Amino acid sequence: MELNKEVLDCMKTLRRRLREELAVDIRLSQPDAVSAMLDGSLKSNDEETRRVGRRLAELSDQPQRLTATPLAAVELPVAPQTGSVRIYRGQRIYA
Repeated sequence: MELNKEVLDCMKTLRRRLREELAVDIRLSQPDAVSAMLDGSLKSNDEETRRVGRRLAELSDQPQRLTATPLAAVELPVAPQTGSVRIYRGQRIYA
């Protein structure tokens, strides 16, 4: 991926928005900075942040990220509730 002015400006904008909205600190020097920013934009509830994330995906040649499903829309399987239930470190433990 080529880092030109347009890509860097998009990364800076998205980085600033993610820091304000999700309290995520991403450094531009990180080897996985682009993928971390794209993941953060998918978790965002702000449409402008998601739009900037889509633009970064287009510029960085990662179009498969554009169609990824946000985590909030994924249904998690629920274990059957038989027997007793304990809470351990915030997780349900079925005994």
